[in-house]
Amino acid sequence: MKFYKFLLIAIFGTLFLFACSNDDDGIVVIDPNPDPEEMLAFENGFLVTNQGPFNTGFGSVDFVDATLTTADTDIYQDVNGDNLGNVVQSIGFSGDLAYVVANVSNRITVVNRFTFEEVARIETGLENPRYFVEANGKGYVSNWGDPNIATDDYVAVIDLTTNEVTGTIPVGEGPEEMIFNRFNLYVANQGGFGVNNTVTVIDPTTDMVSSTIIVGDVPNSLQLDTDGNLWVLAGGSPAFTGNETPGTLTRINTASNQVITTFLFGLNDHPNYLNISGSDLYYFLDGGVFKTTTVNFQTPATPELSGVNFFNMFVVNGGATLIGCNAGDFASNGTLEIYNLGDNSLTTTLNVGIIPDNVYVNP
Repeated sequence: MKFYKFLLIAIFGTLFLFACSNDDDGIVVIDPNPDPEEMLAFENGFLVTNQGPFNTGFGSVDFVDATLTTADTDIYQDVNGDNLGNVVQSIGFSGDLAYVVANVSNRITVVNRFTFEEVARIETGLENPRYFVEANGKGYVSNWGDPNIATDDYVAVIDLTTNEVTGTIPVGEGPEEMIFNRFNLYVANQGGFGVNNTVTVIDPTTDMVSSTIIVGDVPNSLQLDTDGNLWVLAGGSPAFTGNETPGTLTRINTASNQVITTFLFGLNDHPNYLNISGSDLYYFLDGGVFKTTTVNFQTPATPELSGVNFFNMFVVNGGATLIGCNAGDFASNGTLEIYNLGDNSLTTTLNVGIIPDNVYVNP
């Protein structure tokens, strides 16, 4: 039985939390001010988004404890008795609230990030939403628009007090991941079902595009280093497009939004899943996890881990741990593979939902 269910049993079994029963409607009234420590079921751990089966079911969110040894699955369903919609793409945060983005369902479910109780839903002003970021007290959501139209992609601006879309900002085709550095919002335009090679820079004080930065084809990951530079990993155009291009890693000065350096991978190399922890830089390529440095980047000759099958990966715990999302056959439940980066050993494998894709620290 899942952890939250144990909490509910404890609450209903404690007489001090009961008030009275309304004979007219049969509703049991519970103390509206329970001990908050008892309700923080999902604090101090990791939230995992599972996309779920495409168009035939629902995505989910799991909670993994801080020791990365146990997983509590489908916590939104457990708490709310409902589903999150089709293709749970990502989660963004603002204070104590989490914004769960369901791509195909064109829905953002707003929940308390520690109890996962639903607070609100955003279901208008979205078209194929991808990622949520908070900046300057507003929410920003990347949207593909119609995937077959290259010119209708945008970032939606959300009033976080009313949970309403108040405006849109046109960007390049296929906007995906975004990152905010306290001054600008950076949007990786990957290309949707096509190929793009730009990063849009948005000024959140005006909600206007201030510049567009040319990077490699299909930018897939954004990370900031300790000096405030933006690193953009681009996978390159894949071979099936008929115009294969190599992956690239671009370092950008965020004070000027100018490219400092671009590193080129081999023609057939298409890296993904960039992580930066301190001065250590990690990426995934051809079943291997490679480690190098932001101080003097060089392409490593051999991987730290090899023969792994990741749909995404995350370096956590100050660079001590790597969490790999293994989607398996993309039809049944996937796994999280936990590695100790001190000796690169696999320490734990946890069963999670269908197509695990993103992992978030939930402090």
